[in-house]
Amino acid sequence: MVNLVQEKNSNFQNVNFMEGVKLNIDELIKAGAHFGHPVSKWNPKYKKFISATKNGIHIINLELTLKYIDNAINELMKIVNSGGNILFVGTKSQAKDAVQSSADYCGMYYITERWLGGTLTNYSTIKKSIRRLKLLEKDSSSIYDNLTKKELGSLEREKLRLADLHRGIKDMRHLPSAIFVVDAKHEKISISEAKCLGIPTFGIVDTNTDPNVLDYPIPANDDSIKTIQMILNTIAKSLSDLLGKDKESEIEELTDASNNAQDVSVDQESQDQLLEKK
Repeated sequence: MVNLVQEKNSNFQNVNFMEGVKLNIDELIKAGAHFGHPVSKWNPKYKKFISATKNGIHIINLELTLKYIDNAINELMKIVNSGGNILFVGTKSQAKDAVQSSADYCGMYYITERWLGGTLTNYSTIKKSIRRLKLLEKDSSSIYDNLTKKELGSLEREKLRLADLHRGIKDMRHLPSAIFVVDAKHEKISISEAKCLGIPTFGIVDTNTDPNVLDYPIPANDDSIKTIQMILNTIAKSLSDLLGKDKESEIEELTDASNNAQDVSVDQESQDQLLEKK
């Protein structure tokens, strides 16, 4: 019999973005989303999301998982539909690739390296650091004039360090409208900063975490790579579809406006020709 702890922590291959947005319980079971932590590590406030105990491990109620995924997606879509942006945060090794690919897919921001204290609460300082990075990335910048080889090497190391830290938020001009974290316990600093600023918090929470720390928790295994990918991919696909529809509407409006302008121009030309004949 396969050890449940080994199965929970096993690595899975990357999965593609799903054609449909809806998940089902069978897909979540195959991904291992129902495996919680050992009973000894549970948080009592998580009790309502636990359906059973098996081999000393709590089993998460996946019906509630689906329900809370839908709730989170609906709220995220409202935020995006009103012009807001989402910051995805996942600095643990199991989450980095999924967070980056999902955020890129739906055109949102992300942080996958170390969370810098004050990223939200002291964002003005972070913006100065980002401006410094953009300056270093310009090869024609005057900052590189008349420098020794040692000084050039120091600037190159600084550029690489800042690029790693700010890669996913380099183009983020304002504070995000919401944050989505993978493992609320691991990302507690980012959550507390968002709470201070009144920014809505979303995320995946496991049985060792108080789900009440998030405004919109999703109960699921936050150590399974495949589970993280599946949930994030579903969210990213929903947001991407929404943004795609908005873009199509804008294009249609611009096309209609252009056609109307052309019609007015043609009518004006016809009138001018008639006047010339008269």
